[in-house]
Amino acid sequence: MTTKEAGSGENLERLNANLAKVEELSQRLVTAMSHRKAANPTLNAPDQEMFAKAASTYWTRMMQNPAHMFETQLEYWGQSVKHFIEAQQALASGKLEAPEDHTPDDRRFANPLWKSHPYFNFIKQQYMMNAQAIEKAVSEIDDMSPREKKRLEYFSRQIIDMLAPTNFLSTNPDALERAVATDGESLIKGLENLVADIEANDGEMLVRLADESAFKLGENIATTPGQVVYRNRMMELIQFAPTTDKVHAIPLIIFPPWINKYYIMDLKPENSLIKWVTDQGFTLFIVSWVNPDETYRDVGLEDYITDGYLTAFREVKAITGQKQVNTVGYCIAGTTLSMVLSLLKHRGDKSVKSATFFTALTDFSEQGEFTPFLQDDFIDGIEAEVAENGVLRSFIMARTFSFLRSNDLIYGPAIKSYMMGEAPPAFDLLYWNGDGTNLPARMVVEYLRWLCQENRFAEGGIDLMNDRLHLADVDLPVCLIACETDHIAAWKDSYRGAQGMGSKDRTFILSQSGHIAGIINPPTKKKYGHYMNEDMSLASEDWKAGATFHEGSWWPRWGEWLAKRSGKMVDAREPGDSGHPVLCPAPGIYVL
Repeated sequence: MTTKEAGSGENLERLNANLAKVEELSQRLVTAMSHRKAANPTLNAPDQEMFAKAASTYWTRMMQNPAHMFETQLEYWGQSVKHFIEAQQALASGKLEAPEDHTPDDRRFANPLWKSHPYFNFIKQQYMMNAQAIEKAVSEIDDMSPREKKRLEYFSRQIIDMLAPTNFLSTNPDALERAVATDGESLIKGLENLVADIEANDGEMLVRLADESAFKLGENIATTPGQVVYRNRMMELIQFAPTTDKVHAIPLIIFPPWINKYYIMDLKPENSLIKWVTDQGFTLFIVSWVNPDETYRDVGLEDYITDGYLTAFREVKAITGQKQVNTVGYCIAGTTLSMVLSLLKHRGDKSVKSATFFTALTDFSEQGEFTPFLQDDFIDGIEAEVAENGVLRSFIMARTFSFLRSNDLIYGPAIKSYMMGEAPPAFDLLYWNGDGTNLPARMVVEYLRWLCQENRFAEGGIDLMNDRLHLADVDLPVCLIACETDHIAAWKDSYRGAQGMGSKDRTFILSQSGHIAGIINPPTKKKYGHYMNEDMSLASEDWKAGATFHEGSWWPRWGEWLAKRSGKMVDAREPGDSGHPVLCPAPGIYVL
């Protein structure tokens, strides 16, 4: 037998083995998909009326000014035909090369073949022209409200991104090169990854962003020593062990968002905000929220306030023997904390000495990048979804957040995993990002309708706890940290909410980076700086223009602010007391 014949035999054997794997994986895929319980269909796309109105507006514009529309179309046709001719001429020269390419740089098209190979270059340039034509057509539609226009722009961009040639095997040179180099093994691994993801998500296709097997809570992630000292149906209260001989008398309680889990602040020792806080001499408690199931259907904002915030204040005061606490609210937990502070003011309760807000929205008059999802068609769909299931399932929230950065969080990872056959990275932040939680039905509807859509708290007041709560009631010392590129809680919206508070003692810090990296920004990294400006009477743009930029993390600046409001130094406290026996070590059981 010749070498070639032997090689052919090996290739045939490998091909048969791969075909057998494909059959097995196909059966697993069918089984996994049979368990799928799809989300309400109205959550998959906007009301078709939006596109119909856009088409009608475009047609009306054409009838009123046909010359402009013909000019636009001829420009697009001219570019397409000109490019086709240039590609033909390049091939006719006898050289396998692409015509001249003036398209902008795009990291999706980093492979040199996108520029040098005539096939891939032709596809890329045509895609760029099509995308530009769609964007231009949308931009010229003017007979829509700003909100409708923003939605149209968003969903048009989603269509453009979805149709990128990189998302299809036959037009992705990276995936094709890998398939050839591995004799198709990369495609089999990719199919294995796809099936595993669908199996892990009950029939839904959510691409894994991190290697879940690389992390175990309490062992190599969420490892700061602490104890669960209280538990009820809504939360576990964790008290962290002191690392200093003396601590500030007034304890600190952090309320993380219940959309995700608390250990974003304790990924590893070198970037753990929790460890850093205890190292500064603070007695730190943190709330670990329960991950609700359908039995929490009727849990609303009042339950989070009563069994979460008010209970945590009561128990921490009892454990530490203090009359006051300092507190932090992160994201939605900050939004709710501001309502709690209004309630305490009305009750004459001075349990909270100061409050800090991490990337929290309290004024929803601008909906930012969430505008596409905060209109009645989507909220109606969510109401129907939670009415059926009792909770807003975590994958729906994860999918929504991912589509705000679809190329980074959906298509890019899917290409690497499903086309290239790569295993997801062992990245702690992405592991946490995929460890989502459900949201109770009643709370979801209250939050979306009363706050996001109607902006009751900042405008007329929100009726909760037999009281009417208002943003202006928040009048104790506050420190607010927003992040410059935050796409979830835009810093200008956080700033506007801070201006609406009644506090005379207000500090606003603008960190570089986004919703997570701007907050989890340890001083040792020396990565992101922050802006400061004491004059909060200014408009947001003027505030930033007049702000002083400081190198490095905002953590030490906040630590100094907090220390001034945390009382004298006392002997360090071990977790729990006689009335609060240790229930289990941190990170507790609710986080699991």
